[in-house]
Amino acid sequence: MTASGPLLLLVEDEPQMRRFLRVALEGGGYRYLEAATGQEGLAMAAQHRPDLILLDLGLPDMDGLDLMTRLREWARTPVIILSARGQEADKIGALDVGADDYLTKPFGTGELLARIRVALRHADTGDVQDPVFSLGRWRVDLARRQVLVEGREIHLTPIEYRLFTTLIRHAGKVVTQRQLLKEVWGGVAGAQPLYLRVYMAQLRHKLEEDPSRPRYLRTEPGVGYRLRTED
Repeated sequence: MTASGPLLLLVEDEPQMRRFLRVALEGGGYRYLEAATGQEGLAMAAQHRPDLILLDLGLPDMDGLDLMTRLREWARTPVIILSARGQEADKIGALDVGADDYLTKPFGTGELLARIRVALRHADTGDVQDPVFSLGRWRVDLARRQVLVEGREIHLTPIEYRLFTTLIRHAGKVVTQRQLLKEVWGGVAGAQPLYLRVYMAQLRHKLEEDPSRPRYLRTEPGVGYRLRTED
């Protein structure tokens, strides 16, 4: 990586495609890192904080959409999907889970570099989040989906984890019931505020020292919930 431009992460398992992308990025003056699996890609994204990610959907250890979903739990890094899947439904699915652009294979070098320039121009550089969140006795590794309380790993159900990480993303701010229902349950018909009360009680039981008098997972009566960050 002798270039001095923005740092890009390639998550692609096909050696031939990696060679093509390597030549294209070197020609465009970009620095780059390579990962051949989804897990490796997540680890490198957390460690190196690339300016943009080029992501193949057909990875050997996980679907690219699953990687995209996990990445969006803690990072706003621009992502361009590179895929042989050209159906409209595939493109919509990728964009819905947070991808910024979608390129169908095969594609030309010129188009790829143009898409990269556009994504970098539109990147929200002020919204870079650390993949490790610490508060009081808590340590949450968002890249590994690991929740520790005083060094002890706590098991959260998928919904508990989505609720907790949604509050982390908005730490210190009030999140309305409507917003939580949308982000945690995805607008599923029938999702009601009662669900929030039940799952918030479960989170407090697992994470707070005194669940009946929560220090951090606070209720804002009639509005929603807030993850308190000040002691």
